[in-house]
Amino acid sequence: MNDPVLTARDLVRDRFPAARAAFLAGSVLTDRRTPTSDLDLVVLLDGPPAPYRENLVYRGWPVELFVQTEAAWHGFVEQETAKRRSPLLAMCADGMLLVDTDGLGASLQAEARTRRAAGPPPLSDHERDYQRYILTDLLDDLRGCTDPAERVYLVSHLLQRASELVLLVGGHWLGSGKWLSRRLAAAAPAVHRALSETAPQAIAGDTAGFVAAVTEVLDLAGGPLWDGYAIR
Repeated sequence: MNDPVLTARDLVRDRFPAARAAFLAGSVLTDRRTPTSDLDLVVLLDGPPAPYRENLVYRGWPVELFVQTEAAWHGFVEQETAKRRSPLLAMCADGMLLVDTDGLGASLQAEARTRRAAGPPPLSDHERDYQRYILTDLLDDLRGCTDPAERVYLVSHLLQRASELVLLVGGHWLGSGKWLSRRLAAAAPAVHRALSETAPQAIAGDTAGFVAAVTEVLDLAGGPLWDGYAIR
């Protein structure tokens, strides 16, 4: 396939000649690029048909388009920030600015970088206790699990929940899929290593190491919580 940057520029020129700004983001710009990496493109228009999202193939490249207006961009960023996971901020903060006709691209990139550096909203005591309760309950289920299929799902769920709790307690942005792994590896490499190395063993039936790793995560957040927990 053609060079990703040149291909992205051509796509924007062909499909969005009136674009105010455009960003290319994702693994394709890094040494993590794989044969299945796609082009993540954020495009800013003045108005309709934005906002919308579309997947397509362009010159052999899979492409994910995130087409926004300036107002829609801010709206989506606010929604994502409240959830403590903002792919849009990440794409604009870390991506390559391909098009900037009127300074909007540079302005949004500066804002994205500032907001990313500031981190997500802090975790409330109520939210922290809820996360502790969920993780404690799942751990109890795993300790008593005798069904191999159920164990796979429990370990997978625990791995996600434990990883998210470390990030939440530390004031870091969340991620999903591979980005959850990458965020945790950057924020807490020792915890990431402990969880990722013991999870396969737990799925295979030896849960001791994984239970210990998840328990350490719980301790970081204030310890296990089940008896006496109430939602009012």
